[in-house]
Amino acid sequence: MRTPHGSFAEYAVAWQHTTFHIPSNISFEEAAALPLAAMTSVVGLYDRLRLPQPWSPEVSRDEVTDIPLLIYGASSAVGFYGLQFALRSNMHPLICVAGSAKEYVRGFIDESKGDVVVDYRDGPEATVEGIKKALKGRELKYALDAVSLPESLDNIAEVLSTDGGHVTLVLGHPKKGLKEGQKYSVTMVGDVHNDHRDLGYVYFRYIARGLAEGWFKPQRVEVVPGGLGGVRKALEDLKKGRASGVKYVMRIEETEGLVKGDR
Repeated sequence: MRTPHGSFAEYAVAWQHTTFHIPSNISFEEAAALPLAAMTSVVGLYDRLRLPQPWSPEVSRDEVTDIPLLIYGASSAVGFYGLQFALRSNMHPLICVAGSAKEYVRGFIDESKGDVVVDYRDGPEATVEGIKKALKGRELKYALDAVSLPESLDNIAEVLSTDGGHVTLVLGHPKKGLKEGQKYSVTMVGDVHNDHRDLGYVYFRYIARGLAEGWFKPQRVEVVPGGLGGVRKALEDLKKGRASGVKYVMRIEETEGLVKGDR
């Protein structure tokens, strides 16, 4: 992000600490939807919120860690990958807020460990009550807001601990909804180009391993016809809310009028 060599192209130059080998069981289309969103979730969970990393001693025990984590927008790309990393870190209960793709999210959680899916379409009051019910009286210290709109932050503020509860956002909008004693941070994946190079290097390789072994899944993708000519339609579909639990991908080679060797 914001570095030389970025472009709408089939081939590009990138720093090796921000790349990883695609396992043979993963298509290029699936891989295209991975790096930005997956690494955003890594920065959010393990740098901003400072949650236990998957190989930490406290997550290798048989019993659950009993660390409630709220993932708001669990069917979004960032939320979906954050959910999988949280499971790998043995964090439970996971309280996942989702909408039309809630059943897809439900297929990943472990309800026997207290994980739940809360449907935000039932309205703010029902969403807040659903989160509180899942907490069962426990404090909520950690939240990943993969939506980061005023309404999501307002709901989170109603359940987040006022004794150091921390929510990390993926957009930098005004934080008017938070209460005294609640902390926030903004997660920026571009940090792996700067102070978080080691984090990027390690986790991109960990992602490749997870994909190869099957415990880390790429988000569902939908190929939009027409290459770059399909960008406008994809953006319109996004604006109209037609994308749920899916990532749009365009194949550069399908762009009309493209001449091989264009620069």
